[in-house]
Amino acid sequence: MASSFLSFSLLFITVYTADGFMEYVEFRCEFNSTELKDIRLIYSHYYNKLEYIRFDSVVDRFVGYTEYGVKNAERWNNDPSELTRRRGDRERACHNNVGVWYNNVLSKSVKPYVVLHSVASSSGNHPSMLVCSVYDFYPKQIRVTWLRDGQEVSSDVTSTDEMADADWYYQIHSHLEYTPRSGEKISCMVEHASLQEPLVTDWDPSLPESERNKIAIGASGLILGLILSLAGFIYYKRKSQGRILVPSN
Repeated sequence: MASSFLSFSLLFITVYTADGFMEYVEFRCEFNSTELKDIRLIYSHYYNKLEYIRFDSVVDRFVGYTEYGVKNAERWNNDPSELTRRRGDRERACHNNVGVWYNNVLSKSVKPYVVLHSVASSSGNHPSMLVCSVYDFYPKQIRVTWLRDGQEVSSDVTSTDEMADADWYYQIHSHLEYTPRSGEKISCMVEHASLQEPLVTDWDPSLPESERNKIAIGASGLILGLILSLAGFIYYKRKSQGRILVPSN
C-alpha cells in the first residue's frame, strides 16, 4: 500500500471586533512520514477570510497576495530573525505533533464489509449485472476483483473510485455484467490492509430475505382472502337454503 498523506491545522485568532472584522493566523502541516524532510509547513495570515500573506517552507519565504500582504512579505523576508522563527515552526508545530497522528490515524485500519446484489443490466448482451459494494474501510487503498469458478474476471467489469464518506471511511462499488451459466460460482474478492487474507463473498442467486418476506406476505394475504371468500360463500348458501318462500296471491 502507498504511504498515506495527511495535514492538520492550528488556528490562532488574533483580533476580533464587534463590527465583524477578524484576523487570524493558521499553521498547516502537510506530511506523508514522520521525517522532518517530508513535512511541509504553511503559515498564513487571514483578514475577513481572505489570505493576504503566507510563509511556505517549500518556498522558504513569505509571499503576499494583497497590497498589504506584499508590503509585509517584503519586510519579513528582509528580517533574518523572522525567517528563522518560521523555519523553526516546522519542527515545533509540525514535527512534534505528526507522531501523534501516525499512532492514532495512519497506523490504524478498519475492515470493510461487503454487500453483493444484482441489478438490471443496461446492456442487451448481458441479461444480468452483479454489484459488489464495499463499505466503511480505512485506509483508502483497496483492490476489488471478480472471480468466476475461482478464476479472475477481467472483462465486463467496471468500478468506481474509492469514495470518501467524510468520516475517514471509504466505499467503492464494482459491477460485473455476465450471462449466467448453470453450476458456475461467482465471487467478489476484496484485498485490503486490514485483512490478513482476501475477503471472498460468493454470489447466492436465491432470493434475498427481503424479497422472500414480500412473497410470504403476499401469499399469506392471498390465502386469507380465499378463506374469507369461501366462508362468505358458505354462509350465503346456508342462508339461501333456510329461506322460506311464501307464494303470492
